[in-house]
Amino acid sequence: MDAYEYGLPDSAIAQQPVEPRSAARMLIGPGLSGTARVRHGTVADLPTLLRPGDVVVVNDTRVLPARLSLRKGSGGRAEVLLLEPIGADPSHWQALVRPGRRLPHPTPLYEQGAAADAPPVVEVGPPLGAPDDGRRQVRLLDPGLVERAGAMPLPPYIHQPLADPERYQTVYAEDRGLGDRSTAAPTAGLHFTPELLAACAAAGALLARIDLTIGLDTFRPITTATADEHRIHTERYSVPQETLAACAAADRVVAVGTTVVRALESAAATGARDGRTDLYIHGSFPFRVVDVLVTNFHLPRSSLLLLVEAFCGPVWRELYATALAEGYRFLSFGDAMVVARSDRNHRNDRAVGASPASGTDR
Repeated sequence: MDAYEYGLPDSAIAQQPVEPRSAARMLIGPGLSGTARVRHGTVADLPTLLRPGDVVVVNDTRVLPARLSLRKGSGGRAEVLLLEPIGADPSHWQALVRPGRRLPHPTPLYEQGAAADAPPVVEVGPPLGAPDDGRRQVRLLDPGLVERAGAMPLPPYIHQPLADPERYQTVYAEDRGLGDRSTAAPTAGLHFTPELLAACAAAGALLARIDLTIGLDTFRPITTATADEHRIHTERYSVPQETLAACAAADRVVAVGTTVVRALESAAATGARDGRTDLYIHGSFPFRVVDVLVTNFHLPRSSLLLLVEAFCGPVWRELYATALAEGYRFLSFGDAMVVARSDRNHRNDRAVGASPASGTDR
């Protein structure tokens, strides 16, 4: 994994998104614009790279306002970061809690600014997982708390507050229930505007959707010495039958973000249209569906960086070096790049995920 420590300076990490969304810069990989050279553009230029027969697939997950600033009965501050629900009960969640080790269970927590005699809104339960994992079971005592008082769970490398919480949502996010939302944004999609989507359609591309619920594990660096030793996190996904059919019939499938790649390739590899995926895309992974990837610039030593290398090959190193030298902005609010799949890892059986027998209705 030391080979994936490319040296990301703090000054390159974007702290605020650009306006308008599609004005973000976009590094265009070789072979996508009629030349073998790397080109510079903006995300607004994406339609010029599309053609009839393309299918552009987006992740329409919505981000949960998962960060809850609360207080203990003593008046001290506490924070709960909701991760995902436990079972079918919408009030029980996995969460990260601060100060976690100093809160026994059960510990009631109260809403900031509420009256002294107000009832608690959260109950902190026992630890979950390994002792050093930091996860706790919590119970929401007030079902309206998240929508009323929750804040966007911005990544830990973003240190500036976000004036408009909707800038950490895509413009096409579906308003699903709390338990079906993400705790991180599909960041490549943050660049898209209604006008850009219309321009993609005018270029002849079809828009399709998947839903993959993104968790905070996506930000965790790989700590093992090698990629093969890493145990990948799991995520819930759903790929509609019409999306699979559109991809099977497409000349090219253009994935907007790594989460789209993981969902589509999971459906193709397993035959399950929905469920929970532990697909680990790295090395010589045999891609079955995706031909072109629009993605942001990722953290060193991350599983997302391994996915990018598996997809486009070693050219990612040249692209990242160029982006750093040219002042591109990195990570969630940063700029983008678009790359074609390396043929070395391609399997020509895209239709496997679209066959009627391979779909499930779980």
